[in-house]
Formats: sequence, C-alpha cells, structure tokens
Amino acid sequence: MTNLKKYALVPTATHQLRDGNDEPMFADGPDGKPDESKPMNVHVFGPGTKVYAKAKAAQANRNMDRYKKKGKSDLTAEDQIKDTADFLAAVTDRFENIEVDELTDKALHLAVYSDLELCFIPAQLDKLLSDTANFTKASPAA
Repeated sequence: MTNLKKYALVPTATHQLRDGNDEPMFADGPDGKPDESKPMNVHVFGPGTKVYAKAKAAQANRNMDRYKKKGKSDLTAEDQIKDTADFLAAVTDRFENIEVDELTDKALHLAVYSDLELCFIPAQLDKLLSDTANFTKASPAA
C-alpha cells in the first residue's frame, strides 16, 4: 500500500519571468547589461496552500461585494486589473532581482501586477498557478 501524501503538492514554485518576446529576464549587472547570474524570479504559493486558498476566498468575496454593490457581476477593465493584481500579490511570496521605483514587498507586487505595460507578467503567473504540475515534487529517478 502507498501513502497518498507522497503525491502532495509542494507549497511554492519559482518562476523566471520572460519578457514580451518570451525571452528570459535578468537583472542588469554593473555594466548595465543583463547579468545571467541574476534571473528575475517570482516565488509564489500554490494551490495546495492555505495562502492560496485565502487569496481565492478573498477574490470570491470581492466579486460578491461588487455584485451586491452594482447589482451585476460584470467586471470593468479596471476591476479586472485590480482583482488580478490583488490576487497575485496575495499569493506572491517574494520577488528576486526585481525592482520598481524603490518599492518593496506588497507595494512592489501590486505595482508590477497592475501595470498594463507589464501585462505579460500576470499572464505568466496565471498560467503557472493554473497547472498543479508546477507544484509537484521532482519524480524520483527510476
């Protein structure tokens, strides 16, 4: 008999950001050129965590509040951007080698996720979070 928990999801995944051309992103080195030893990574909590479950519940509550307030469930473009940014910021553990205007922590996360010129970043994380395979343990060698 096999213990089912051996298939449990890992709590976090690391994703190296890719630019709008699908090229890996790196922080600039001292010479101003991308330094391949400094990948721009996002560490996120996955679907098997309480952090993710809490963020999903908060997202559902925001949607319900909006429905009660407006009498309809249609999201405006601004609502959708804010909702996505709030959810992703809630499941983000940390950024690595990423900076915007000297912001830190949640303020930095929200700035990145709500910037329409960086719309490819939330899209990447939505895709990452929607696939539980990204949160599985490495298979043992046969």
